[in-house]
Amino acid sequence: MTKRKIKKLFISIIGFTLLCIGIITIIFPGPAYLIIPAGLGILGTEYLWARKLHEKIKREINIILNRLYNK
Repeated sequence: MTKRKIKKLFISIIGFTLLCIGIITIIFPGPAYLIIPAGLGILGTEYLWARKLHEKIKREINIILNRLYNK
């Protein structure tokens, strides 16, 4: 394996692990709203779909926070 493939595999394992933990914490108590974006951010360094989803989530969170605090 090349160094690049090893890096991608390592990032994939870490990112998907965080993403799975985040999904589990939706059902059980935990900070899913922090863990899921962190997992997507890590995956976004290697995968375009994760980067796009992460950007979409960030935009939606900003909209929600702006509405919440600008009343």
